[in-house]
Amino acid sequence: MALIQEEQLKVSASETLEELEWCLERLENIQTHRSVSDMATSKFRKMLNKELSQFKDGCQNAKQISEYICSTFLDPNEVDPNSAITHLPDKASNENLSRDSSKATNVTQKTSNSTEVRVCGASFLNIADTEGPKAADEHQWLQKANTESSQSCDRVTPTSALSLDVLPPGLKSDQMARLKQFVVTGLDQWGVDIFELSQLTSNPLTCLFYAIFQKRGLIKRFSIPEMNLVRYANLIEEKYNDVPYHNRVHAADVLQSTHVLLNASALTSVFTDLEVMAVLFACAIHDVDHPGLTNQFLINTNDELAILYNDTSVLENHHLAVGFQLLTRPGCDILENVPKKQRLSLRRMVIDMVLATDMSKHMSLLADLKTMVETKKVAGSGILTLDNYSDRMQNMIHCADLSNPTKSLKLYRQWNARIMEEHFRQGDRERERGLDLSPMCDRTTASIEKTQVSFIDYIVHPLWETWSDLVHPDALQILDTLDENREWYLNQITKETVSEDSEPPEDKQ
Repeated sequence: MALIQEEQLKVSASETLEELEWCLERLENIQTHRSVSDMATSKFRKMLNKELSQFKDGCQNAKQISEYICSTFLDPNEVDPNSAITHLPDKASNENLSRDSSKATNVTQKTSNSTEVRVCGASFLNIADTEGPKAADEHQWLQKANTESSQSCDRVTPTSALSLDVLPPGLKSDQMARLKQFVVTGLDQWGVDIFELSQLTSNPLTCLFYAIFQKRGLIKRFSIPEMNLVRYANLIEEKYNDVPYHNRVHAADVLQSTHVLLNASALTSVFTDLEVMAVLFACAIHDVDHPGLTNQFLINTNDELAILYNDTSVLENHHLAVGFQLLTRPGCDILENVPKKQRLSLRRMVIDMVLATDMSKHMSLLADLKTMVETKKVAGSGILTLDNYSDRMQNMIHCADLSNPTKSLKLYRQWNARIMEEHFRQGDRERERGLDLSPMCDRTTASIEKTQVSFIDYIVHPLWETWSDLVHPDALQILDTLDENREWYLNQITKETVSEDSEPPEDKQ
């Protein structure tokens, strides 16, 4: 009798699983997918607001952190006024910051004092000496970081061997042999020192764009004229401004990171050659001609770009317009031999991917990614078999765009210094114009350690944990590095707290 009941249970479970798989398949193929993701987005938003509301005594920047996250990573058109945080106490306890790193909040990062950061072989970033001994320590570290090589990188199996012509024709460098060796050995490494590459050549984006296209066989596959590829990459690279963060080095970093993510075994044979080319193309142009200012700043100042694009994903629309306009230059069309239908398809994919780099789309992208992971788990095969991969491609670039905390601590801190200086420069302009300073843009109040722990907890870790589930086990080491970096920043908070507690109170007159 028991055996009969057990068999009946097995049959029932099997039928239920089949029905569930059928439902999930229909979910992906009909119009309800968006509404499901919207429900997940709402859940994430409520969870985020709940976690942020728990800040207690100890963190002066709690309100600023919450404002930064809500203004940067939540779509202003979708924010639920009933769930938005209207007030936070001024301080938060270290216990809250020590909670499990599966929670999350971003902010950027506080720069040090006066220092010089080298990008693309040129010194251009001068940070004002407005802080005390702690800023001086950061200054010494940054000077050292500009000359050191990166820490160990995670090796990923290459897609194919590079030929002898690894570097684009016409590329100049005083250290050509070292540059070539860097590309050959580092192209498939997660966390390669992109700053070292920018010291070896003033054209890191062109160098990687050519090498990746060649290695993946895209030049031959789509009959791309080699010099068109080089000329176009050069034009794009020259259009990147010398701003602290959103420059050609960042573009090269996102491009190379995405190339490595594409190597995940779970993604083998998932994307077509056209989709791969679209992803790489989108990476190269995703921040071209970035002014080092946020969308909200452009909107608040009635900038001509905000007027042109009706306050909607202003910069992302501009990057796309510039990227595609440069394709029309004589001798620069890398798609001239691509059939019209494929060309239009690539354009549509690139538009979707670059628009998705608008950080206000973060919650929506994360919700979509969660849906994919759950679909894969229930399907049970461990294989990504869905028909539409556009969301997956968008999330891949989003992960690469938010990958700084997953790199070695040395690289992570360099990126922190750059993004914070870019924010501070915007804050300086806002102060000059008599505008309210945007969150994390005030040189006098931003805090790097607490904001980075929150950034990882509320934004980066949930995203990368979900991506890791999707491509398991390929991203496990990336998660380990992320946790190590969080622990390092948390330790800095502890040291700061101990130091403050040990100082004798000031005499009151």
